[in-house]
Amino acid sequence: MDINEILANLHTATLKELLERIESGNATATELNVARQMLKDNNVIAIATPDSPLAELEDVLEDFDPEAFGNVVPLKG
Repeated sequence: MDINEILANLHTATLKELLERIESGNATATELNVARQMLKDNNVIAIATPDSPLAELEDVLEDFDPEAFGNVVPLKG
């Protein structure tokens, strides 16, 4: 087995384990961050299509009012 095959197997095993943890609802914040970073590192992008979970998140964030929490400090650009 050459190094490329080993790395490909490691990548696949890591992704499968992360997916299982996420789908089971048992993923920690750290594991979710690892999954996010792997997607970013591999140039995976998502486009919100109607009725997709990403579109639902987008809808929620549009209505988000940070001032309602009282402890949000505005950033100055």
